[in-house]
Amino acid sequence: MLDVKRIRADPDGVRAALGRRLDPSLEGQVERVLELDIRRRELLVETEGLKAGRNTASEEVARRKKAKEPADDLLADLKVSGDRVKALDALLREVDAEIDGLVITLPNLPHPGSPDGDASANRVVRSWGEIPRFDLPALPHWELGERLRLFDLPRGAKIAGSGFPVFTGVGARLIRSLSNFMLDLHTREHGYLELSPPYLVNEATATGTGQLPKFADEMYQVPIDGMYLIPTAEVPVTNFRRDEILDAGELPVGYTAWTPCFRREAGAHGKDTRGLIRVHQFDKVELVRLVDPARSDEEHALLTQQAETVLQRLELPYRVLELAAGDTGFASARTFDLEAWAPGVEAWLEVSSSSTFTDFQARRTNIRFRPAVGAKPEFVHTLNASALAFPRVIAALLETHQLADGRVRVPAALVPYLGVEFLAPTA
Repeated sequence: MLDVKRIRADPDGVRAALGRRLDPSLEGQVERVLELDIRRRELLVETEGLKAGRNTASEEVARRKKAKEPADDLLADLKVSGDRVKALDALLREVDAEIDGLVITLPNLPHPGSPDGDASANRVVRSWGEIPRFDLPALPHWELGERLRLFDLPRGAKIAGSGFPVFTGVGARLIRSLSNFMLDLHTREHGYLELSPPYLVNEATATGTGQLPKFADEMYQVPIDGMYLIPTAEVPVTNFRRDEILDAGELPVGYTAWTPCFRREAGAHGKDTRGLIRVHQFDKVELVRLVDPARSDEEHALLTQQAETVLQRLELPYRVLELAAGDTGFASARTFDLEAWAPGVEAWLEVSSSSTFTDFQARRTNIRFRPAVGAKPEFVHTLNASALAFPRVIAALLETHQLADGRVRVPAALVPYLGVEFLAPTA
């Protein structure tokens, strides 16, 4: 959530920053916030003046009564001013609600370092690994998965609908192995505290990280309980410290969690629906960091490197893509996407988004820290990254490590977890 004080102090700067998002619906929003803010301050001045006058008049009424002097004129004035104060308070609540309702729909300001433009301006900042070459055309992961009996897409569709895969046998064990491998890496080597959060969250939690109100149509809802299935562990994990003040010595705080994720992805039907590239339920390990704003960029670089480590251990060639301001997500100020190469579908598949939200989520969740003993609390910066999302990782893993004899080589880092060095077709 943007700070109204910042909008008031630098409207031109905020207007220009929002303009970098290339969203026509944002035009005029800064002006409307400023109009409402002026109206709010006018109401406050009038209300406070009336209340001060009422205090003075009340003291005079008390003095006259004590002196047995008439005070009917003052009592009449107090009645009029009291009615006016009530009316002003009601108007103030309306204006506050309108400001809150408007500001909560405004996206974060893009990071100054992000490139301008739409998705066509996204830039590759680095890459890792060699693209594999095959004597014969590489098979797509859905053919490999069927041959290896790793997942059953038709029966998943029968149970819940398209986009809800069922992993079977070694495929189910692969899900467990990936989760344990990633969690062990992040807790043992990267210093994260593992959480096992709820998969359902309330409205306040979903609003805190920016999913609501903008993306309500993309979330699975449980209306009778006012709950939402999580689209990512970022939502409950970031809210874990909501309404808390941290000591400066605690920062940075890092949490990791494995959860299933649920996404309706309204409007995405018919796009990349074959195999595991676009599904409505999937597993993911998430990283969340709460950091000192002074180290925000450094922490974001570290977070991105930690997500890259997973791909390197899985021996998957990848590239790091910095998103342009016009392609950056609603709550994010800056995002680096990690894309793994999938030779079977001949495409780069996004397997992670590493984002810094500056103080945008912290303002919505009221997560602050005290820079020093007795100092005024300040908002932390929040960051998160997928490390990693399983379906596209599995797609890239199967397609990259497939062998001519029909087997798939298991990366060395995953062998201790999966218990085999190769995935082989079964009769």
